[in-house]
Amino acid sequence: MNLLQKLFGGTSKPEQRYYAFSVKCRRCGEVISGRVDLSNDLSAEYEADGDVFHARKILIGENRCFQRIEVELKFNASRNLLERHVTGGEFV
Repeated sequence: MNLLQKLFGGTSKPEQRYYAFSVKCRRCGEVISGRVDLSNDLSAEYEADGDVFHARKILIGENRCFQRIEVELKFNASRNLLERHVTGGEFV
């Protein structure tokens, strides 16, 4: 495998594909993990100061609480996090 990497230049840094996060339910206290696929889950918003990408996830825990936790994330064109908001819980 090292020979193939040397021949085809496998020294490039791999891109980070997922943005992972964890939230704590405000009602029952359960910690729920989620992730956003930066290649497929983002929606483009065209603003005056440049392209911005938006993702919205709704999480529900496994402890029979059934509280909906809504997470909204905003990324810039290079997929760096700009803003994050959560309803029904808090980030951990």
